[in-house]
Amino acid sequence: MPSPVQKAVSGRLGTWRGCAVLVATTALALAPIGASRANWLSDALASSPKHDEASSKHQKAPAHAASKHAAATKHATSPKPHHVKVAALGPTSLPASALRPGALVCKPAKFRIVVDVGHTAESEGATSARNVPEFSFNLRLAQQIVEKLKATGFAGTKLLVTEGKAKPSLFKRVAEANDLNADLFLSIHHDSVPNKFLEDWEYEGQKSHYSDRFGGYSVFVSHINPEFTTSLVFAELVAKEMKAKGLQYARQYTMAIMGHYQHPLLDKDAGVYAYDQLVVLRKTNMPAVLLEAGSIINRDEELKMDSPERRDMVSDAVVSAVKNFCGPQATSSAGPDIAAGP
Repeated sequence: MPSPVQKAVSGRLGTWRGCAVLVATTALALAPIGASRANWLSDALASSPKHDEASSKHQKAPAHAASKHAAATKHATSPKPHHVKVAALGPTSLPASALRPGALVCKPAKFRIVVDVGHTAESEGATSARNVPEFSFNLRLAQQIVEKLKATGFAGTKLLVTEGKAKPSLFKRVAEANDLNADLFLSIHHDSVPNKFLEDWEYEGQKSHYSDRFGGYSVFVSHINPEFTTSLVFAELVAKEMKAKGLQYARQYTMAIMGHYQHPLLDKDAGVYAYDQLVVLRKTNMPAVLLEAGSIINRDEELKMDSPERRDMVSDAVVSAVKNFCGPQATSSAGPDIAAGP
């Protein structure tokens, strides 16, 4: 059976958000890059089993939930063409998930990245082992990522902070990202565990909960996203940059004890999972990835996630992934520009 790239090479010229891609084959041909996280504690799914009825302030609210009765998100029918430079992909024997830096070259100043702050001030997500809301962790890390991306030349990067309750806020952020006609969507979160894994302890005179049993980062994509293949390429770049920093990915999502919180592992080396029903991943028109930067219910990891050193490590990993995603010549003015579009 031919590989995805082989099929693409024999097919027609497609567009990835209006960007041109050049596949280096024995006969060079133009081909398309075809078409969360996440945290089960913050995402009630319309198609998933009912969550644990025992509520806890340490359990994420059903925030990233899909709703059968929710209004459909507006889709862009004719995305604007973008100017990119041509770069070679490599041999046609590579699988789609092996597409690597150089598959796409963009101009950073024109590349629109939305960095979404998971949850809201009204619906703060999980609560850490030391009673700090997840939203605070998400906001600080997302702000740092945006600052570094802009400093690197990605001037069109936008920090997306959404207001409101859990479920409505999901559709708000998706609508805004789609209206911006963004090229890439990255949602920032910090992980927790199901209530059944929580243990009691006291911190600074207040009762709290923790679980030191699990930890690590996770990266999530959705097959339902219209640009799943490209989402997976970026997710793998993020995960591998995290791994290169010496970080470990969360392996509990592969375990049977997780029940309906178990997710397919798409990249067993770096830690990329599929979570198809997440609203922010499946309803965005552009490639979309959700990053769980680490566990804040794990007492040791919470302290690390709260440190400037860890925020630097994670934000540097994301920036490197974005630069590689755009291609090694992204900051160069050399080479022809191609306007791709319908």
